[in-house]
Amino acid sequence: QVQLVESGGGLVQAGGSLRLSCAASGRTFNTYAMGWFRQAPGKERDFVAAISWTGGNINYADSVKGRFTISRDDAKNTLYLQMNSLKPEDTAVYYCAAGPRPAGVEYAYRYWGQGTQVTVSS
Repeated sequence: QVQLVESGGGLVQAGGSLRLSCAASGRTFNTYAMGWFRQAPGKERDFVAAISWTGGNINYADSVKGRFTISRDDAKNTLYLQMNSLKPEDTAVYYCAAGPRPAGVEYAYRYWGQGTQVTVSS
């Protein structure tokens, strides 16, 4: 069992940066692949980024490549998403998730956080 709690969301102007964190409970964090997803109002939840349990396999959605960086600190049981050059279209609720592999689809993940709101103003 893994419990996930996101933090770090907020309101930022276009071009700005935010760093999201996802704190995980339990001693098995380092055995899970982790992912970030987001859901904008009225839209489906979309894949953002994923990282394998070793950190050696990282994937990004095309829409965030070159602007977002996913990382993990297993000593702190924490997943991060550094978001730079933010755009209004990045506005969404951001969720972290844990699963057996760093996939780009929701069904691959077993555990989910409650989400944190990111709002980018133009």
